[in-house]
Amino acid sequence: MEFLSDTVVLSRLQFALTAIFHMLWPVLTTGMSIYLVVVEGLWLKTRNPDYYYHARFWAKLYVLNFGIGVASGVPMEFQFGTNWAPFSEAVGNFFGSIIGFEASWAFMLEAAFLGIMVFGWERVNPIIHYISTIFVAIGSNLSTFWILTANSWMQTPAGVEMVEGQFVVKDYFEAILNPFMAVSVLHMFFATLETSLFVIGGISAWYILKKRHEAFFSKAFKIVLAVAIAVAPLQIYIGHLSGEQVYRYQPTKLAAMEAQWETVPAGQAADWSMLAIPNETAEQNDWEITIPNALGYILEFKKELPYPVRGLKEWQPEDRPHMVGLIYYSFRIMVGIGFFLAGLMFLSVIQWVRGQLSEGNIEKQTWLMVGWIAAAPLGYIAIESGWIVRCVGRQPWTVYEQIRTVDAVSNLPASNVLTSLTGFATVYTVLFFTALYFGSRIIQRGPNFKLPVPGVEGKPAVETKPGEFVPDQRPIETQQ
Repeated sequence: MEFLSDTVVLSRLQFALTAIFHMLWPVLTTGMSIYLVVVEGLWLKTRNPDYYYHARFWAKLYVLNFGIGVASGVPMEFQFGTNWAPFSEAVGNFFGSIIGFEASWAFMLEAAFLGIMVFGWERVNPIIHYISTIFVAIGSNLSTFWILTANSWMQTPAGVEMVEGQFVVKDYFEAILNPFMAVSVLHMFFATLETSLFVIGGISAWYILKKRHEAFFSKAFKIVLAVAIAVAPLQIYIGHLSGEQVYRYQPTKLAAMEAQWETVPAGQAADWSMLAIPNETAEQNDWEITIPNALGYILEFKKELPYPVRGLKEWQPEDRPHMVGLIYYSFRIMVGIGFFLAGLMFLSVIQWVRGQLSEGNIEKQTWLMVGWIAAAPLGYIAIESGWIVRCVGRQPWTVYEQIRTVDAVSNLPASNVLTSLTGFATVYTVLFFTALYFGSRIIQRGPNFKLPVPGVEGKPAVETKPGEFVPDQRPIETQQ
């Protein structure tokens, strides 16, 4: 296997492994932090203990994901110095500062207030605690902003000038506000939020199907459904805007996403390839199902496109993306999941309007609950697929049309990279199954209704059946 002796390939595989694994964890923390702000705010407003117990329960999953995210994120960033030193030297004036902003502005803000959010329930004023939860949410989502800003600059570099092999920043605001930035940040923000909503909804549906705390988890289910009404269709539209940007700024990536080998001139209608078997050697699709004239409507909501859809044959093989089949199907998996989640949301809203999600009826919606359970991991798959399209589709460039990947990798022996890659794969496998184990334990145990509610004089929780507790709380008289 030749790739085992290729430093470039092995370094790319290692970064792909660490990035794909790391991405699993901040996805939930960034989205779930917003949910925690919502339920804690509802508790402060209504003083309904259910919302307090929701905040305490879901915060456990948040902390688990935060811990694994930190453990996997630090090694990933170190690779910029170990495996990608020429890249870091070339882009450090801008890229390094943006990554520094992510660490100092975002991660440190989140970490600083996380301790108060987790351990401060009975130690600080409820308003102070709520402010801490808000700052945790701001910090986690600021990470998304800075990371996507850095990656968007790699996709559409702006505000810099190459001087003696290094990018010198001429305009920081132009570099930050590069053409891809705004849509990319929004696309990722809504992706993490939508994924978190369907994870929370899927876990809630599992409890409802198991007839465990049905009324309690139906609250969580309805909260995420109410938010998903806006998020799911918005994410589809922002995804369209992202595709439109690829069409205008990265024609090689679009050609790979659509397995488009021949150029369609401007002003003509282009067919959309729904399914195909790309053959890079023959520079054609061996088999294909197309929808006539549909690509223009997908990209610009009109039949005839203002710019040509350039085919892969317009570039020499060394100047265009490879692994066309991976890019092609990753894009379709991402889009398909987006429409599936929107459809599931739509069906759920119909049942809600019909009164089928009310107490006593929701546990009868077996297939709907099964659908939500099945949807829980799909957001992760969509996000990982989107990043494959984004980064593999950018090849052969690390910085689009500025620095080639082969010139960005460190001069390391392939055996050294293979050793570190094997080590990462082993450790991350252990971390993954450890996280699944502890996550499943948190879910199996369920919410702890015996926890005292701040400002409430509590009676012991009532055990209605083995392992099932219902909160029995009454406000103190001074609050009545």
